[in-house]
Amino acid sequence: MGTYAVTGSASGMGAAVVDRLRSDGHTVLTVDIKDAEVVADLSTPTGRGAAAREVLERCEGRLDGAVLAAGIGPAPGADRPQLILEVNFLGVVDLLEAWRPALAAAGNAKVVVFSSNSTTTVPLIARATTDAIIDRDMEKALRRIRLLGAKMAPSFAYGASKIAVSHWVRRHAVTREWAGAGIRLNAIAPGAILTPLLQQQLATPAEAKRIKAFPVPIGGFGDPDHLARWVTFMLSDAADFLCGSIIFVDGGSDAWFRASDWPRSLSARRVPGYMRRMRSFRPYPPTHGHSDHSG
Repeated sequence: MGTYAVTGSASGMGAAVVDRLRSDGHTVLTVDIKDAEVVADLSTPTGRGAAAREVLERCEGRLDGAVLAAGIGPAPGADRPQLILEVNFLGVVDLLEAWRPALAAAGNAKVVVFSSNSTTTVPLIARATTDAIIDRDMEKALRRIRLLGAKMAPSFAYGASKIAVSHWVRRHAVTREWAGAGIRLNAIAPGAILTPLLQQQLATPAEAKRIKAFPVPIGGFGDPDHLARWVTFMLSDAADFLCGSIIFVDGGSDAWFRASDWPRSLSARRVPGYMRRMRSFRPYPPTHGHSDHSG
């Protein structure tokens, strides 16, 4: 049995992940702003630092995995965009960077970051905005987001935060510090899941009308426990060969809008860079916890 850290553990999909991991016999260190073993406000540098340190103390320097499910949705409010960027991006990457040595100590750790199908369904999010978030230049990102208007800023901040964290996962998952250390870093992108937050939105007639009009080909909403089952699969030995992937579990919404966007063949103008990347690759040495399933 392993030891796992789960943020956003007090409700919704994070709570469902905790229940499933514990029912499987694992030790879970819960992190949330309330009702958790590690109580911390991930919207502040102090809170993120405290959360990172306390988890490391409690796990004694070894984590078999982590699930970063804490997040803030696009509710109205002038300060909401900044909170979204702080929690949804820095609340993931600051903790993972602090926990990376403990994950590497396990030898075959798995990490699941919660992204969203907003990454492919919210339009007009500029690459410069997401790059600014990845560079931790939140003021630059917020200036660009606010140009779109106060009413829409939270939604664009939410989509931008999830694109940025997905790009961060993809870029880091394949590096020596992560894949080379035996850590499998992936993300899951849910659609509309029937969490307390969604139930609250559905209680408002205008919000309910907008949410129900959004295309979900299989119909209805997802169940938090269904997502938790996906997450526990991504934490299992069955996911040893899963690295840098974004798994959409959204009832078909992403495919409805963008069926032909991916996979996409490599364009001629990108071949030189592709070949440079190919030639620069050097295999990472095997880690002590990794088993070779080939053959």
